[in-house]
Amino acid sequence: MAITLPFAEATSVGSPALNIAIFASFVVITLAIVIRVSSGKKTAEQYYTAAGAFTGRQNGVAIAGDYLSAASFLGIAGAIALQGYDGFLYSIGFLVAWLVALLLVAELMRNTGRFTMADVLSYRLKQRPVRIATAISVITVSFFYLLAQMAGAGSLISLLLGISDWGGQALVIIVVGALMIMYVLIGGMKGTTWVQIIKAMLLIAGAAVMTFWVLAIYGFNLSDLLGGAVETSGNPNLLNPGLQYGKTETSKIDFLSVSLSANDYVGHAKGPDSPEVHDIALRTDRLIEKFLLYVDKKVGLSNVLLVLSADHGVAQHPHVGLQGGRAAGGVPDGAPMVA
Repeated sequence: MAITLPFAEATSVGSPALNIAIFASFVVITLAIVIRVSSGKKTAEQYYTAAGAFTGRQNGVAIAGDYLSAASFLGIAGAIALQGYDGFLYSIGFLVAWLVALLLVAELMRNTGRFTMADVLSYRLKQRPVRIATAISVITVSFFYLLAQMAGAGSLISLLLGISDWGGQALVIIVVGALMIMYVLIGGMKGTTWVQIIKAMLLIAGAAVMTFWVLAIYGFNLSDLLGGAVETSGNPNLLNPGLQYGKTETSKIDFLSVSLSANDYVGHAKGPDSPEVHDIALRTDRLIEKFLLYVDKKVGLSNVLLVLSADHGVAQHPHVGLQGGRAAGGVPDGAPMVA
């Protein structure tokens, strides 16, 4: 049975000899940096967290370098080119997923003093079955993730180096994979972080140059640029939603969330009975009125489900209630409190 992989065709970009020289120079320089920063005694903390040797900004640049991968420069660019608005919407999805992982997993795991999910789970559960299950899940997920990543990287490098036969392209993928393993095994998190920082700086600089170049072609006019994209694609609906998503009635449901925080801020700062609170309440009421009139004009209120919610209520101070002739009371000063 023949297997067809999505490798590059027999064409090449630029001079293969020059591309090989640049690629080899990059590998030599980054390997030298990895070997240099990895010298010294290695502990688990140094291997997984670089012993806290990087600042927040350096970690931020390294994370950006991790995200600016082949999936971003090839996959997302291709999705936007083919699907327009929906392709851009897809790029936002995995960014939001990363933030969820940071808030719900990374911070809590760091507070435990452990380095991996297996360490955290085995701290409370039986170690052997937990580590076996974790290893299987990591290998399974990584296999399918790296399959697409390495195929894309191998296809790109094969195109740059002018390699067209199947065996040569497979060899390129093996070499790239071996280099990635060397970076991690030799340098640990410190070496990997430096490689990601270097990659991020190069990719951001390259993207900035390409952005300036493309905008210059269209006279730095964004409208002309988008119009040219629509004309080149041959699809007049390229900039409209619905090319990839929203093909069923269920997926066409639009959800809009509006948060009004001024009331909460003024209530806490001035008190629930202050003139400022009454003023902001009137302003909010007028703002909601304008918003509902706009929605009614655009889609009709009969087609909208409106849900109002608040994170907490507010009550008058007992003294204010008594002054107004209303029954009110509170806990006397010095009264014992039971938790």
